[in-house]
Amino acid sequence: MPSAPRQKSSGTKTNAIYCKPRFRVMRGKEIALGPGKIDLLETIRKTGSISSAAREMGISYRRAWGMVDVMNHCFKKPLVSRAVGGKGGGGTRLTEQGKLVVALYRAMETKAKNASDKEWRAIRKELK
Repeated sequence: MPSAPRQKSSGTKTNAIYCKPRFRVMRGKEIALGPGKIDLLETIRKTGSISSAAREMGISYRRAWGMVDVMNHCFKKPLVSRAVGGKGGGGTRLTEQGKLVVALYRAMETKAKNASDKEWRAIRKELK
């Protein structure tokens, strides 16, 4: 199955055709986990900071913190932990639970993509 669209040098997407499964894990009416929250977790892991992750993703700190707060309240164990600032500075990291949830979510996406390959190829033939 084709991968995500390639970027032009200007940063805009090409007209690449691809299929990407998207899951939303619901807890009642709350989205406990979804594509944006997984992207946020991965960016927090990379940057070590909610504010840096928010900047990199182009969302407000308040929005990012709200997403983390929902995730932490929806799971038995927190996915993200924060260290209070001080001499060594603060920071944010994914907990072992957070790392596990990201890996499981990405595995679900891969399995869904593989399972729907035949149908995707048929749909793709019908696209311009």
